[in-house]
Amino acid sequence: MQTSVKLTCLACGQVNRVPSAKLQSAPKCAKCGKLLADGTVASLDVALHDKAVRNDEVPLIVDYWAPWCGPCKMMAPEYAKASGALRGAARFTKIDTEQHPTVSQRLNIRGIPLLILYKNGKEVERLSGARPASDIEAFVRRHI
Repeated sequence: MQTSVKLTCLACGQVNRVPSAKLQSAPKCAKCGKLLADGTVASLDVALHDKAVRNDEVPLIVDYWAPWCGPCKMMAPEYAKASGALRGAARFTKIDTEQHPTVSQRLNIRGIPLLILYKNGKEVERLSGARPASDIEAFVRRHI
């Protein structure tokens, strides 16, 4: 029996069922046709953040950042590298805490950059501070 996982399209918000075996072969959203697990970092708004956190069955890592934050800017290319390296195994996203302050208030975020790893609707672990790609990959791999 083939197992499948739920993935929220980070472009249109549609929840898709994807066979686990197809995660590495660039599955597309059934509604809008965008790639669901392409190894890039997707920007989220509050509604999409909450929907993906609640529904995704593949590990979802969210970078809470702000445009004025120097360490956030320094970490961005490393975060993108880790995203590419873990394509199909985890999905990488980011949300601007300055533009969406309600998320940081609700999640009790006191400092950025902050990475939170979610799996099956639950927060698994947090990692604070700017990190190289190797640290980010190791953080995610512990929970895959």
